[in-house]
Amino acid sequence: MALLTRVPFFRDCGLDLETLEKRCIVKRFDDGEVVLDFDDHTSDVYFLASGDVRVLFRTQAGKEVIFGDLRSGQFFGELAAIDNVPRSANVTALTRAEMVIMSANIFRESVFGTPTLSERMMKILTARTRELNARLMEQAVLDLRHRLYSELLRLSLPRPGHEGERVITPPPFHHVLAARIGCRREQVTREFTTMTEQGLVEKTRGAIILKKPSVLEQRIAEALREGE
Repeated sequence: MALLTRVPFFRDCGLDLETLEKRCIVKRFDDGEVVLDFDDHTSDVYFLASGDVRVLFRTQAGKEVIFGDLRSGQFFGELAAIDNVPRSANVTALTRAEMVIMSANIFRESVFGTPTLSERMMKILTARTRELNARLMEQAVLDLRHRLYSELLRLSLPRPGHEGERVITPPPFHHVLAARIGCRREQVTREFTTMTEQGLVEKTRGAIILKKPSVLEQRIAEALREGE
């Protein structure tokens, strides 16, 4: 069975995925291996059949900021395939990963020639634009405490069997959270100490539990109103 069947983007799109995959390259990456780097002039699109990767952006001053992690079933590299501009991000494997690498020409042919994929691509790009707009607003208006609240909520999922709680598993390291919101690791550690004392979070060996996510949401809303 084609690895592309693991990618929701291609689900029920009407294409013969086995034939499509034969026109692509299947490659495996080890934990910590760089998949793409800044200013790379390639334009292939990478579909994650298994494994996780991390996406980093670099500022003009050379500071690296974690944009997010992608998991099995997701894909990246589509911007360069669309506009042929050098890569703006670094992508590194967090675990052993298997990817289907599709050339820009085949990607464009598949998307533009298939209405279902065209609509999905537009929705994906729209969602990413909205997320970037939200992050830009957070950076402009919120202090690091409230940016941390937002990031924790963004990373979390409902906690099974515990109504009203959310969970992040595996728990990210403090330096990773700091890189996501643009601050220092020590600042994140201090905020976690405060949140723990207030009963807002609980840290276990395998997870960060948001005990009162509604309180975090309320505090973010109040901070946004004050910043208007």
